[in-house]
Amino acid sequence: MIAKSPLAIDVQGLRKVYNGRAVVDGIDLQLQSGRVYGFLGPNGSGKTTTIRMLCGLLTPDAGSGTCIGLDLRTEFSAIRCQVGYMTQRFSLYEDLSIRQNLDFVARLFGVSARRAAVDGALHRLGLSERQHQMAGALSGGWKQRLALASCLIHQPRLLLLDEPTAGVDPKARREFWEQIRGLANQGITVLVSTHYMDEAQRCDALVYLAYGKVLASGTAQEITHQSQASDLEDAFVRLVAQATDNYQ
Repeated sequence: MIAKSPLAIDVQGLRKVYNGRAVVDGIDLQLQSGRVYGFLGPNGSGKTTTIRMLCGLLTPDAGSGTCIGLDLRTEFSAIRCQVGYMTQRFSLYEDLSIRQNLDFVARLFGVSARRAAVDGALHRLGLSERQHQMAGALSGGWKQRLALASCLIHQPRLLLLDEPTAGVDPKARREFWEQIRGLANQGITVLVSTHYMDEAQRCDALVYLAYGKVLASGTAQEITHQSQASDLEDAFVRLVAQATDNYQ
């Protein structure tokens, strides 16, 4: 069991500017350890940029805080070693087998007892029987499993998943979320961006972005109630409409 700390993510005023436009504009996030958080918002709302700042791949132009207890600005290299980041697009080598991909990632992270770690990842994600299959020949659901296995190979304390179920069939999505819930039960914190309302309902809490700002946060029920909406989707429509009026 992973030891829990009060907050897995605690950042204030995160800001990132591209070509004079604030893609992320003063975001505050306080996320508790061992919970599943949904990261939602329209395309271009700043979700991916925020995730990349949290995992140490981008340096904020402004703002400060910690990710898994490490300073976002000065300890980004250490953050990368303790965070699992799953990108929107499949980013492993399609001309390598499942096992070869996992072994390569384990080498990158300097994982000790590498063979045992790869065997464990294969078993955990149900990939053992397919371990010698080329990654490029996998369906979307199996590629998703491989990508998640690669994120877990170094035993991260935090998972940042950027639209991991986009284009995946309903059965694979359901199985994926069962795995995510199991990881949270082990004490791993999960921040997952999604456009699916059924997935949002599975999260312990939600953060909703538009125009680079946090428009709402809380449980699905809290956001629906605060927005005086009939359901979560209606709440998000109202939030975006209000933000658009303010932005213009």
